[in-house]
Amino acid sequence: MTVLCLIGSRSGVFSIREDATVHDAARYLRERRVRAVGVLDILDQLVGVVSQSDISDKVAAENRCPAWMRVSEIMSTGLVTVTPDQSLNDCLRLMQQNGSYHLVVVDPSGAYRGMLSVIDLVTGIGSDEKARADMLEEFIFGRIGPP
Repeated sequence: MTVLCLIGSRSGVFSIREDATVHDAARYLRERRVRAVGVLDILDQLVGVVSQSDISDKVAAENRCPAWMRVSEIMSTGLVTVTPDQSLNDCLRLMQQNGSYHLVVVDPSGAYRGMLSVIDLVTGIGSDEKARADMLEEFIFGRIGPP
């Protein structure tokens, strides 16, 4: 199973502008029920990621005012990216190697296509493994011999 299998059915790509306030970013994340989004500059180029943990670690824990801060001040910029053709197992290894809970999906030209969370990967890998187990069970118990 590949990244495309997971993101292909998504209706939208969530992102926020780098000049948005942290308060606006927190509301955006809550309204869309996501934990991280891509941050775009004025030219719609991906320049970072802002997550709930960025907000809690860099704003709330430091007792700073989210209404006065910009997303560009707290976003993460050391992005770990994947392409739609990469396997989910490769993605999981990348997350483990980088201590990351999200990966940025970019197309071959580098354009932002969305985010993958560790929950997305575990769900995708789990459903793929279940399908394989069901197919093997059908082969063993469902019929005798080749079709």
